[in-house]
Amino acid sequence: MFFFLLNLALADLGSICTTVPKAMHNSLWDTRNISYTGCAAQLFSFMFFISAEYFLLTIMCYDRYVSICKPLHYRTLLGSRACAHMAAAAWASGFLNALMHTANAFSLPLCHGNALGQFFCEMPQILKLSCSKSYLREIEVSLFSISIAFGCFVFIAFSYVQIFRAVMRIPSEQGRHKAFSTCLPHLAVVSLFLSTGFFAYLKPPSMSSPSLDLVVSVLYSVVPPVLNPLIYSL
Repeated sequence: MFFFLLNLALADLGSICTTVPKAMHNSLWDTRNISYTGCAAQLFSFMFFISAEYFLLTIMCYDRYVSICKPLHYRTLLGSRACAHMAAAAWASGFLNALMHTANAFSLPLCHGNALGQFFCEMPQILKLSCSKSYLREIEVSLFSISIAFGCFVFIAFSYVQIFRAVMRIPSEQGRHKAFSTCLPHLAVVSLFLSTGFFAYLKPPSMSSPSLDLVVSVLYSVVPPVLNPLIYSL
């Protein structure tokens, strides 16, 4: 559990360092400029850390499932080598996802200016600058990523159904409390991460406005990484 928490903390730290320092620099120096390569690097880094965090949260759910539903097989299924392989797979998957989106986004011709309505280089804002027929390829890539994300969501939901069923069969109240205390921080982090991310990317266009987009972007890019250490320390 602590090995995966270390990886989650690194992902949180990376995502915060990708967006907040540049935004603070622009605010202090009263500027809103970012270079083309800097925007590409920021988008890649943000997508990399956010994707890796989501995959790590999925793996951590599997860790909770094995520890509660199959405790006698924990050492066999989640030995040190297996944990290292799963963490490496999460980081590699995040890298490939970020590379795929960044390469597609910055291969599109930007026909509607170069002003982003956001405090960092965000995928939806970059797509708004592209030509109407040029971003279909990126939409296909996004649908592929959404399908993978939905698969992870289904896995997390199914795992927690099995976890809660196993916990309710524990005869002692102290045992049930211990199991719930192990799962609730992870469940809180997953709920915060998914609710803010889904609302940011799947909200209807009728709800879109510059001020709302800014607030939502802060909610899913800054708030979860800041609150994760507090949630787990409790």
